[in-house]
Amino acid sequence: MENRQILIDSLPEGKLAESNYKLVSSQVPAIKEGEVLCQTIAITIGAGTRAGLQGSASYAGAPKTGIVMNGTGVARIVDSQCDELSVDDLVVCQSGWQDFSVHKHTQVQKVSDDIDPGHHLGALGTNGLTAYFGLMKIGEPTAGDTVLVSAAAGSVGHMVGQMAKVYGCRTVGVSSSPEKCALLTTRLGYDESVSYLSPDFRAELKNACPDGIDIYFDNTGGDILGAALFRMNEQSRIACCGVVSQYDTSTPAGGPKGIPGLLINKRIRMQGFLVFDYLSEYEAARQQIKAWIDSGELNPLNDDFEGLEKAPAAFVDLLRGGNVGTRIVRVSN
Repeated sequence: MENRQILIDSLPEGKLAESNYKLVSSQVPAIKEGEVLCQTIAITIGAGTRAGLQGSASYAGAPKTGIVMNGTGVARIVDSQCDELSVDDLVVCQSGWQDFSVHKHTQVQKVSDDIDPGHHLGALGTNGLTAYFGLMKIGEPTAGDTVLVSAAAGSVGHMVGQMAKVYGCRTVGVSSSPEKCALLTTRLGYDESVSYLSPDFRAELKNACPDGIDIYFDNTGGDILGAALFRMNEQSRIACCGVVSQYDTSTPAGGPKGIPGLLINKRIRMQGFLVFDYLSEYEAARQQIKAWIDSGELNPLNDDFEGLEKAPAAFVDLLRGGNVGTRIVRVSN
């Protein structure tokens, strides 16, 4: 067997391109005592990874070339030299973009085999946990709140709106194309949707939120954040999750108008967060999310590409807004 790997061949100077990566093959690595060999089933691709290539994500370290592109995967153990894990166990690990990876048993998380493996990377993984904690801990939703979500058809946003509906909130999603906006209301349960590409975006946002905004779940920053700020109610909350409008560029824009004036005058709480802040609460959150999936209250979407070699194209397409739900690259059966 061979181990196909996708390496970072060059750092993007502007927008990310497939040519920034190259596919190579190497030997399947050997394992030592206390380690397991994992065969990747699927990897997830998120917009935040682009910040790592930009050097603007402190948690990702400095960007480097000549290394396997980082990424979280769900994998099957094919060899084990530890007592804690066995061959055929299913685990989530930092597999990177490759067929096989080696990990200490403490570096992987054993997961159940009773659900689509992709859900361990989406709804039960970082995306679902990010949606859950950002909404619950920072948004603090109550029945009747108006919740605005940007990138509302994306990997995190498409779950935020559904979770808010569980708590009796009114939900408004911001997306790009008319097709995505229609999907928000017909398939994902949003009450209203607005396209940020519309020349009348600000007026349409105002009409969609006639009573103002109580919670804004911000995945984009930029002009959408700027428009939302002027619609926020007193004592409202903004959960700053991501800045996708500024990832795929060498010249990120500055902050929007209204800060700090609007925050002060309306006593708006605006807070950034990382999902890792809530590590001790992961298991309880996963149980709740899985219960919502089982009851039909949460319908997580996985947006699939087939084949490891498609990962660069899947990433570039995601940064252009091509995904609906969690972008998954299926690597093996």
